[in-house]
Parts: sequence; C-alpha cells; structure tokens
Amino acid sequence: MLAAARINWIILRTCLEERLVYRADFAFATLMRFLPIVTQIFLWGAIYANAPTEKMNGYSYGDMVAYYLLAMVGRAFSSMPGLASGIARDVRDGTIKKFLTQPIDMLGYLFWHRVAHKLVYYLVATGPFVLVFYLCRDYFTGWPDGMTIAAFVASLAMAFLMGFLIESLIGLISFWFLEVTSLLFIYMMINYFLSGHMIPLDWLGGFGEAVAYLPFKYLAYFPAAIMLGHYSPSELGFELCIELCWVIGLLIVNRIAFARGVRRYGAFGG
Repeated sequence: MLAAARINWIILRTCLEERLVYRADFAFATLMRFLPIVTQIFLWGAIYANAPTEKMNGYSYGDMVAYYLLAMVGRAFSSMPGLASGIARDVRDGTIKKFLTQPIDMLGYLFWHRVAHKLVYYLVATGPFVLVFYLCRDYFTGWPDGMTIAAFVASLAMAFLMGFLIESLIGLISFWFLEVTSLLFIYMMINYFLSGHMIPLDWLGGFGEAVAYLPFKYLAYFPAAIMLGHYSPSELGFELCIELCWVIGLLIVNRIAFARGVRRYGAFGG
C-alpha cells in the first residue's frame, strides 16, 4: 500500500513538473479557452435581446448566463483532451509496452497524469473564472446552502472521474481497432449535445427525460443544475448515487477492457 502510494506521488510530482516546464504556453492556451465563454454570452444576449426578462423554456437571459458559466465549470473538470487519442497512439506505435514490462499500472499512471494536468489548469484558470463570475454576479440569485455546495463539489469530483473513465475506455478500444478517431469524433458530438453543454437538457422535453440516466448529463448539466437549485434534497441524493454507480461501473468496464486488450495485444512498433 505504501509502495503504491509512493509510486503515485512520484508520478503526480513528475507530471506536475512536466506541465510547469511549458507553463507560459499552457497558460496562454488556457486563457484562449475563455473566449468561447464571452462569445456564448453575447449569443444568448442576442437571442434574448427583445425580451431579456421573459423566460424561454423556464430560463431567462440571466438564468442562461448563470447556467452556461456553471456548465463550463463542469466541463473544465470532465473534459479530457487528448486522453483517448493518446492511448490509441501508444497502442498503435508500441509505446504501451513500457506499461507491460514495468511495475506501473497504465490506467493509474494516466489518471495521475490527468490529475496533474487539471491541477495546473485550475491554477491558471482560477483567476479568469473568478473575474468572469464577478462580472456576471448579477445573474446569480445568491449563495446556496452548505449541502448544495457540498453536492456541487462532489458532482465535480465524480464528473472528473467519469470524464476520465469514458475517454480512457474509448482509447482502450484501440486494442481491437487501432484507429479510434471517428469513434472519438462521434463521442464528442454526442457529449456536446447530451451533456447540456450546448443547451440545458430541460429544453429537450421528453427526449431529455429519456437520456436522463445516461452518463453524459453528469459531465456538465448536473453540476450546473445543482447550483441553480433544480433538485430537491431527496432528488439530489438519488442523482449523486446514480452518478457514483456510473463511476463504479465504468471503472469495472475499463479494467475488463484493459485486461482483455493486453491479452490480445500484438506489440506493434519498435
């Protein structure tokens, strides 16, 4: 147990140092990701231009801005750029052999590598996020209670786990199909729509209820809906349990896929 903890700490520390080597480039790329937030706020402003106080599908302009900002926080935790494609590349060119010949678990290494990436991202992005939320503070009705904030934090932590496990599972499919680019593109399209990143899932009516138990909504919509008070305490506990079940289920499927993939791996590359 102590040896495993020491290995994980070394991996995390090494990955943090790796990220900080190119901190200027990383910071610039992170700041550029905030431009879509500004354009999206202007877009909804144009949509609600003639009736900013009226509600569309239960959302006023202020509600939409608040929702979109909170959904972006969820996306900041759940998005895993380059994870699935990186796994597929390692399988295709044979780099994955290093995880098969050394006492390091590949999924564990990738997890701590992603934790390091997110820690540096949050370090850089906290300032811009605070500034954007401060400028848009009038669109929020006030601070929720402690239980809601705790549920929000828990949903973000599980959104990170779920986002990691879904993308790693797509990457592990490369053991059977070396190229997963098309599959990843389809996943990103579905994720953008069904996670609530494009529009709130409330707007989808009966279709939104049909996809309510899929994992996608927990990547963006669910954390935002928690902070906006869309769930009662009993509903909130139920939804968090479902999200936890998805995390456990995805973890099991990842382990099975990795074990079976390794057994059929052909060790391509040099």
